[in-house]
Amino acid sequence: MNLIEDLRWRGLLAQSTDEKALLEAMKKPITAYIGFDPTAHSLHVGNLVVLLVLRRFQLAGHHPIALVGGATGLVGDPSGRSDERTLNSNEVVEAWVLSIRKQLSAFLDFDSTTNPALVVNNLDWTSALGAIEFLRDIGKHFSVNQMLAKDSVASRLQAGGISYTEFSYQVLQSFDYLELFRRNNCTLQIGGSDQWGNIVAGLDLIRRVETGSAHALTVPLLAKSDGSKFGKSASGSIWLDPSMTSPYAFFQFWLNSADGDVINLLKAFSFKSHEEITQLGQSHERDPGLRQAHRELARELTTLVHGAEATIRVEAAAKALFGQGDLSKLDEATLASALAELPRTTVVRGGAIPSWVDLLAATGIVDSKSAARRVVKDGGAYLNNEKVTSEDWAPTKNEFLCGKYAILRKGKRDLAAVELV
Repeated sequence: MNLIEDLRWRGLLAQSTDEKALLEAMKKPITAYIGFDPTAHSLHVGNLVVLLVLRRFQLAGHHPIALVGGATGLVGDPSGRSDERTLNSNEVVEAWVLSIRKQLSAFLDFDSTTNPALVVNNLDWTSALGAIEFLRDIGKHFSVNQMLAKDSVASRLQAGGISYTEFSYQVLQSFDYLELFRRNNCTLQIGGSDQWGNIVAGLDLIRRVETGSAHALTVPLLAKSDGSKFGKSASGSIWLDPSMTSPYAFFQFWLNSADGDVINLLKAFSFKSHEEITQLGQSHERDPGLRQAHRELARELTTLVHGAEATIRVEAAAKALFGQGDLSKLDEATLASALAELPRTTVVRGGAIPSWVDLLAATGIVDSKSAARRVVKDGGAYLNNEKVTSEDWAPTKNEFLCGKYAILRKGKRDLAAVELV
């Protein structure tokens, strides 16, 4: 199976220009690029979809370029938005560019002796270009009528309008493709399906300016089986930076994937073979309660993004929280990230510590203190995995993990945290 067929099997192929010609070109190594605008300090799992497609191209022997948009990031992409972006300062965008460039090194091989990856910044060729020169040499090749017909622009016009700044984004992205075609013989741009119009505009610019030909390939924008946007959790976007989304929360995001999504996510994100994924799919159909496919997905992605050691730590933390490991062996950072999403209450350090019943009621996972007392009476009360047998029992400061946290458990699955502050 060739790479294009593999992408189609994995649900990663939305559109392409002249697939037959692209397959013919790919019989030899080609250069392909994907652009990432610095809209935050970190990439997120939505970016990871297309980034891993670029990784697949490199593993197949092609030459990958990751473009970080130091110029386009100052302008703002109108795709998928109903309003104008807030323009960030040069200093903020520059800092984000540096951060994202560093992140990319975890996913692409820059030391390959045959096809090393390359990271470029479009500010390098855009900043030196004057406005008149840009309008005369590049802008003259664009039809306003065609630009207005692009989905991203048309939807914004219907929603209330678009500034000239964001309207010009398509020209800047097209110019990027032209420059990479000139500088690096780049003949394939890959992007999300919402970028189709911009990529095709770049192909047209290459044809007009250099009488050259190139290709486009887009990846579907992933959605959950319930129709909601992929890459979001209750606490917001899932980021690749561990300071923005902890490794524990990252692992749990994949582990908690809906049963109807997990095999499609394995296809899209995993580097497992078709046979391995098919076997996981069969196992999932036989016994979805085992969550084998979910665990394989969470392990592979967490290892890819955060490393094998972090994956071992977060798995140990997840087991320990539910009584299958030693909580005292967890380091404070891992423990804190594991508890971050739980209902919680606080106790002032040095003050009296309330009873287990009072603490559980304060977290909100029971309706009342009387309900908390029933949990104790029914034998389902735990603190740090130790059973609580008295309604009046209160923990001491020595029972707080890392001198700071205590974990309340009601039954097998309901957890809450207490923090000394």
